[in-house]
Amino acid sequence: MKKISKHLISLAIISLLVLPIFVMPASAQSTAANFGLNNVSEGLGGALAEGDPRAMIGRIINVALGFLGVIAVVIILMGGFKWMTAGGNEDKVAESKKLLGAGVIGLAIVLAAWSVATFVINSIYNATSNTGM
Repeated sequence: MKKISKHLISLAIISLLVLPIFVMPASAQSTAANFGLNNVSEGLGGALAEGDPRAMIGRIINVALGFLGVIAVVIILMGGFKWMTAGGNEDKVAESKKLLGAGVIGLAIVLAAWSVATFVINSIYNATSNTGM
């Protein structure tokens, strides 16, 4: 029984990471606005298709942080699931509390990293843009 539940959890994690790629329409996959680069993509005027390195690096950073955020949420969900199925066993409850704490800390770190990365990317774009010259 434990082997089946481990495989189901692995399948659920993989499907959470891979399914959005197939569900997202092709037009949405190519725009930076879906990855949190609204300010950069508005000013680029289609430079993502041309291969602007600033926008590509920003998109890569945001996608990587998005995946890390998904992993953190999955860890929180796993901790909650373990707590619900602990059945009063104190060892399992303590393990689930550790998972929940680690997931929340990880999510806070990912959100902080995303905000810093967005600020830095927008600052670099604004400093290197040729508007007004």
